[in-house]
Amino acid sequence: QVQLVESGGGSVQAGGSLRLSCSVFGYTYTTLYMGWFRQAPGKKRERVACIDFDYHSTYYTDSVRGRFTISQDNAKNSLYLQMSSLKSEDTATYYCAADLSHVGTCLSEDFRYWGQGTQVTVSS
Repeated sequence: QVQLVESGGGSVQAGGSLRLSCSVFGYTYTTLYMGWFRQAPGKKRERVACIDFDYHSTYYTDSVRGRFTISQDNAKNSLYLQMSSLKSEDTATYYCAADLSHVGTCLSEDFRYWGQGTQVTVSS
């Protein structure tokens, strides 16, 4: 059973930076397809970024491309999301997701395993 635990959320002023972490338990990380999603109050969950280690590919939604970077540390069995130039519209609960199938479309329905979420609040 894959377990995901996020950390690193918090409050920051617009223009600032945060790094989210997702620790993976119960599976060999390098065989998972992984991603970050977020959900703001009253809005649907949306994809932020995904990474496929096996296929050396990454995906970013348009609104974060150039500001956010998804990466992994194989030695620490962890996934990261470095967020820079944060905007108030980035405020949301951020979720780490993983699946054994490398579908590659970065859609929430492609992921079976989810973390509990970590809150990011950006004040303008």
